[in-house]
Amino acid sequence: MAFGWKLYGDGKTPPPGEAVAPDERLSWPLTIGIGAQHVVAMFGATFVFPLIMGLDANLAIMMSGIATIVFLLIVQGKVPSYLGTSAAFVGGVAAISAQGGGVSDKVGAILVAGVVLALVGILIQVAGVRVVNKVLPPAVTGAVVLLIGFNLAPVAAQTYWPQDQWVALATMAFVIVASLALRGFWSRISILLGLVFGYLLSLMLDATAGPITSVLGGATEATVHDRVDLSGVSAADWFGLPDFTAPSFSLNFTLLVLPAVIALVAENAGHVKAVGEMTKRDLDPVLGRAVFADGVGTVLASSVGGSPTTTYAENIGVMAATRVYSTAAYYVAAVVAILLGLVPKFGAVVNATPGGVLGGITVVLYGMIGLLGAKIWKENRVDFANPINLVPLAAGIIIGIGNVTLVFTDNFSLGGIALGTIVAVVGWHVARALAPQEMRAALMSEDGFRHGTGPALGNAGVHDAGGADPSSLDQQTATRTIERETRNP
Repeated sequence: MAFGWKLYGDGKTPPPGEAVAPDERLSWPLTIGIGAQHVVAMFGATFVFPLIMGLDANLAIMMSGIATIVFLLIVQGKVPSYLGTSAAFVGGVAAISAQGGGVSDKVGAILVAGVVLALVGILIQVAGVRVVNKVLPPAVTGAVVLLIGFNLAPVAAQTYWPQDQWVALATMAFVIVASLALRGFWSRISILLGLVFGYLLSLMLDATAGPITSVLGGATEATVHDRVDLSGVSAADWFGLPDFTAPSFSLNFTLLVLPAVIALVAENAGHVKAVGEMTKRDLDPVLGRAVFADGVGTVLASSVGGSPTTTYAENIGVMAATRVYSTAAYYVAAVVAILLGLVPKFGAVVNATPGGVLGGITVVLYGMIGLLGAKIWKENRVDFANPINLVPLAAGIIIGIGNVTLVFTDNFSLGGIALGTIVAVVGWHVARALAPQEMRAALMSEDGFRHGTGPALGNAGVHDAGGADPSSLDQQTATRTIERETRNP
């Protein structure tokens, strides 16, 4: 199924307990409205991350639309998802910048990672999910995601925050309050709302308090400057193509971003599982296709200078809220993103985002990326009393966060995320091979997980701890919703 959607009922919003399937659609006006919600949901992160990585945000938005269409075609419309800018590459790209790499170096390294991700997708499709799960158990995957996020702390603390510490503090506070005080859809876009708040606050301070003296990103000395520089906006055209950049390739730079592939495999698997649960369909047979399609999307985007892509949890949240899983809405969102990318003036406004605003946002975002690794550990009941999990992962995490470097020659070295990932992945498997029998057996009997670590050892792995994790907010929310609908049928 590609474009042959069946009209759901009378084309109106589904009643409680019902949902619009991926191969169905509402009336076109309602479908366009849902598509617009998907645009808003993906928008904040899709242009914030390119800004942080020093890439063209306008081009990233346009290529996200193209990548989404390609993704939907490859998965044959079975996995409704939007491909926005991936956060997993931010750490590696920051490391490339620290070593003097330019935009072409960044997108070249990302392109190679996209090829690797596509190959992993083919492997999953041919050999099955268990093969990949044996290589990347939850303990290891969580460690890699955690060190990718926390490795970025110096970027937020030393590059963005000092450009305007008070705006950064206000933006950070706004994001925290908005994510808690707002409800539903609005809380999901708290990062976007925080960016708008910080942008407007900076404009107001420029008008009332005047210029600020600070060190801009990439500079070495403090200068007097406005918080928001809109000179590029007036010079930009209303309509036109974004600036394209051809990739260049370097082994050193490629190794810095390859660990992101591990995070993307885990991310895609989680999202496909989530969509499968919501649509009540077994999507495991198309997981390989989804990972392959994500890799292809990343290759397409980076081949012209765009950002890496990944399936977006934000848009999965929109589907959960609306109960509309129609891929037609995603095609609408993709077309809107492509059209936005053809407005250079819009891109200029985005690129004028003050560094202080990014400082307030990145301290939250980078921490969230890192804590996603802890979430993987928690959901899989990883037991850190077992030295197999504790020792090698502890070493890999500190190497990644502390940017420890291993120098081989004058022209080749491994450090930070790349070295930390290698230590975590290889170290875990070596530790498991060398550990006493009782430690290996403990992996198979971790509390609350029938078959032990399950996916880590190639088993199906089923939680068996008296139901779902009682601390899961999503589970509690779902339970309360069911209770309300039972009381008020």
